[in-house]
Amino acid sequence: VVLVLCAAVVALVRQIGVLHQRIAPAGALMLGQGPKIGEKVPLFELQALDGDKIRLGGANPTCKSTLVFFLSPSCPVCKTLLPVLRSSRKSERKWLDIVLASDGDLQEQHRFVQHQGLSDFPYVVSTELGIAFQVGKLPYAVIIDDNGVLRARGLVNSREHLESMFEAKERGVASLQEYLERESQEQNVA
Repeated sequence: VVLVLCAAVVALVRQIGVLHQRIAPAGALMLGQGPKIGEKVPLFELQALDGDKIRLGGANPTCKSTLVFFLSPSCPVCKTLLPVLRSSRKSERKWLDIVLASDGDLQEQHRFVQHQGLSDFPYVVSTELGIAFQVGKLPYAVIIDDNGVLRARGLVNSREHLESMFEAKERGVASLQEYLERESQEQNVA
């Protein structure tokens, strides 16, 4: 009986190891709507809350990609990700600009920017921008490359989701799930 139980434990440990290898960390969830990865995004010329002009889409004169992070003053998850955005702005500054985007009441947006200390971020209020990217749930983000091409998009509920978008852009895939699927197929062929 003891030998049978030991064999069963060994088999279960092996199965757990196999499952651990197959299950990768989840990246940002891509919803099936809106512009497709690899397509040029529409050109938007917007005015930030501080009065600066913000251009999204088309060739970026700074030769950087742009992360557009959609948020709302009433979104608690959005607020928890603000330190992550601050950190990412510093660590990714060589290749990435970050623009915050929302819609709704301008006075509420101004209060939110002041209360959260976001005046150093470009912050646009545009319903059209959210509609163009089919933003249905928050927080949501898109990465537009320096040529105005959509490189990543999805729901962003954690630092890991945001970093998965950076990885997807760097690896030239729509999502980390697509990358892992390609890797799995290549391993099966080999």
